[in-house]
Amino acid sequence: MATKWQYILQSPVGDGRVHEMIRITREDFDPAQLLDEARSKELGALVSFLGVVRDDGIEGMDLEAYDEVAEEDLARIKDEAIARFGVLRVDIVHRVGMLAVGDNIVMIVVGAPHRKAAFQGCEFIIDRIKESVPIWKKEYTADGSRWVPGEHD
Repeated sequence: MATKWQYILQSPVGDGRVHEMIRITREDFDPAQLLDEARSKELGALVSFLGVVRDDGIEGMDLEAYDEVAEEDLARIKDEAIARFGVLRVDIVHRVGMLAVGDNIVMIVVGAPHRKAAFQGCEFIIDRIKESVPIWKKEYTADGSRWVPGEHD
């Protein structure tokens, strides 16, 4: 069931059509399940990126998004990756809300007939998300909290 925090856009795979799933959610996701669901006979390569909350002196973080704009930006980034690299599958799941160290933040799965396009598409997507999608991060430490400005890895 979709909530105000969740946007899903899907289209079927086959006959050269692109499959895509874009989701902003407060719920955790299963990386293995996302990879398994991405498998198809048209794809010779699946490349994924999984971002997790690292122990960087923080106790947790709060991610906020301007949902409508973030969804539009993710769709635009997906379209750019398809046009530039000829990939046939793009799945992007990004969490918002309170997260603890070790929690999943973002997963990108890119499928293509060949590995080079899948690798290039995946790297392109995560780089563009970091540069332009309105998702903000507030980190919590033992001493308080701080908003993290700009791009981070």
